[in-house]
Amino acid sequence: MWHMSVEILDAKTKDKLCFLDKPHTFCAILRYPQWYPARQSIRLDPKGKSLKDEDVLQHLPVGTTATFYFRDLGAQISWVTVFLTEYTGPLVIYLMFYFRVPFIYAPKYDFTTSKHWVVHLACMCHSFHYVKRLLETLFVHRFSHGTMPLRNIFKNCTYYWGFAAWMAYYINHPLYTPPSKHACTYTSIHSTLSTGSSKTRKIPYPTKNPFTWIFLLVSCPNYTYELGSWLGFTLMTQCLPVAFFTLVGFIQMTVWAKGKHRSYLKEFRDYPPLRSPILPFVL
Repeated sequence: MWHMSVEILDAKTKDKLCFLDKPHTFCAILRYPQWYPARQSIRLDPKGKSLKDEDVLQHLPVGTTATFYFRDLGAQISWVTVFLTEYTGPLVIYLMFYFRVPFIYAPKYDFTTSKHWVVHLACMCHSFHYVKRLLETLFVHRFSHGTMPLRNIFKNCTYYWGFAAWMAYYINHPLYTPPSKHACTYTSIHSTLSTGSSKTRKIPYPTKNPFTWIFLLVSCPNYTYELGSWLGFTLMTQCLPVAFFTLVGFIQMTVWAKGKHRSYLKEFRDYPPLRSPILPFVL
C-alpha cells in the first residue's frame, strides 16, 4: 500500500507549519483556518510554481517523504465579482456624463442632450461594449483560476472607471465638436475560447463563425478584435483620452497575448507555427 509523509514549510521563513504521516490533503488549512484554500499556494520549491488543484500526491516527483512550501496569497476575490465590478463602473459612469447629470457640467446643461448624433452613436457603442462584457462574464467565460488577490480590484477599477470618466467628460461635453467621419466596429471571440464547464486547456481553432477565422493567424484574437474596436472608437470620436486609453490597452493586451502565446507553445507541441500573439505576422 502506498505510504507517504508530508511536511509543509513556510516559503518565506522555512518554519514548519505541519506534518502528516498519512496525508489525504494539504494540512495548512487544518491548523490555520484563516488560510482558506483559495489563498493557499503549495509548491515543491520555495521559488517554484504553485501546484494545481488537480495535482495528486502520488503523481508528483517526490519520494516517500515530501517537503512542500506554503505561501499565503492574501485575501482573494472571485474573478466573476472582479469583472462585474470593473465593467459595471464604466457603463454607469459613461451614462452619467451622457445624460449630463448635475455637478458635471455647468448647471444650464443639466439633463440636456447633445445635438451631434455621433455623440449618441458613441454612447451606444460604449454601452454595448460593456453590456457585452458583462454578459460574457456571466454566461461565456470559464476561469482556470477562480480567484485573484483582493488588492488588485482597486487597481483595476481605478483604470477602467477613471478612463471611462475621462473619455466621457470630453465626448459628452456641451462644447464637443464631432469629427467629419466616424466608424464603430466590435465583435467577440470569447465563445470560441471558452471550454464549457471544463478547465482543461485546448488549442482553440476556427469554427464556422467567420469571426473566428482569425485564429489561423493569431493566438489571442479576442485582443485583436478589442484593439480594433477601440481604434474604431478613437477614429469615430477623435478624442485624445480615447486614443490614450487605446494605446495603454494595446500595450497591456500585448503583454497578455505574448504570455498566453508562450504558454500555448510550451503546452502544445503541435501548436500552429504560423500564429502570432496579437497582430498577424507582426506581433
